[in-house]
Amino acid sequence: MPIFNITLKKDAPPEELEKAKSQVVEGGGVIKHEYTLIKGFTAEFPADNIQTLESSEHVHVEQDAEFKTQV
Repeated sequence: MPIFNITLKKDAPPEELEKAKSQVVEGGGVIKHEYTLIKGFTAEFPADNIQTLESSEHVHVEQDAEFKTQV
């Protein structure tokens, strides 16, 4: 399953984060990491179910990716 970063949008009510976590679990996903500095989490989630989370006006969903910089 692909990994996604799910974060609350600015001015979103805090309970929307719990709602998003519930949607992940109910949709067959697994929460892998919860952030402490920002309101969000990382989850493995079936790609064919991601539109459930993306349809929320309160959360931002982004597929996790590796970035490299040259030194």
